[in-house]
Amino acid sequence: MDKIKVLIVDDSAIVREYLTKALSKEPEIDIIGTAPDPYIARDKIVRLNPDVITLDIEMPRMDGLTFLQYLMKYKPTPVIIVSSITAEDESASIKALELGAFDIVNKPGGRYSVQDLENDIIIKIKNAYKAKDEFLKNFKKYENISSSIKRDIKIDKKNVLQFVKTTDKIIGIGASTGGTVAIEYIISKLPSKMPPIVITQHMPPQFTFNFAQRLDSLTELKVKEAENGELLLPNTVYLAPGGYHMEIERRGANYYSKIVDGEKVNFQKPAVDVMFKSMAKCVSKNTLAILLTGMGKDGAEGLLELKNIGAITVAQDEESSVVWGMPKAAIDIGASNYILGLEKIPEFIINFANQ
Repeated sequence: MDKIKVLIVDDSAIVREYLTKALSKEPEIDIIGTAPDPYIARDKIVRLNPDVITLDIEMPRMDGLTFLQYLMKYKPTPVIIVSSITAEDESASIKALELGAFDIVNKPGGRYSVQDLENDIIIKIKNAYKAKDEFLKNFKKYENISSSIKRDIKIDKKNVLQFVKTTDKIIGIGASTGGTVAIEYIISKLPSKMPPIVITQHMPPQFTFNFAQRLDSLTELKVKEAENGELLLPNTVYLAPGGYHMEIERRGANYYSKIVDGEKVNFQKPAVDVMFKSMAKCVSKNTLAILLTGMGKDGAEGLLELKNIGAITVAQDEESSVVWGMPKAAIDIGASNYILGLEKIPEFIINFANQ
């Protein structure tokens, strides 16, 4: 079996040395080179043709975002961002995903240890290599979607669903690879009056707070990182915090978020299955659950449990997915009532809320 050729790009010699040693332990990975800045990286990419690149954002001579933009235009390659939330631009990693980065991992700090980084980056490099052809084929679609979001092309929210009846409706969304742009697209198209929306997006600790802020800037809905024991209110979107699972509980007529630690599920924390399965235990049939683009099968079993209790379930179609792993897994086990393209999902959500 061919090894995965990895190029490490980071201005810190300590980080380059650590990643080289850590990744070299993995028999499937071959570190073909390192680079302290994008200019040296450019020459090595041309000469060595890596399968996957790890990339820091804060670097001399050219920042990582600018380099990523050029790379995805002229030599598209799966990129794993290895960065810290303490970077000068706290939203830089979210921007990197919009520009076409495959995934992100946090540099160690707080609860996130060196061993966590090592475990996560190995899994994500393998996933990037496995999905390389599909990802590079499809990421351009999301580049166009991301550009439209940045131009704030939204539906006219005036006179659209001005009032939502007091019901027990709730909407759950799960996503992974390609999910940040897909979620941005969906949320940016929704009107200001909606049932509570809960989202689990595979994302490392700390980065979810910035992603929630990014979403909040795109919509008239309130978007926030979920807190433990929080009452889920209408017109509000709750994002599972990175490094924790989010469950949904019901007390009387109201829903609450429960933020829990614990082992990874489907190699993820937060995991979509944890959220969906908790919803299946407490929600009514008046529920909509959507599984978006992503690597692996997380969320498929939970979506099936929701379908079995009478919830409306949706899987994103292959054509509009960056990586058609999670939605396909759900479709394969009969978990979806509907299979929809990304562009049709916002209208579907609005119709559900307005029924």
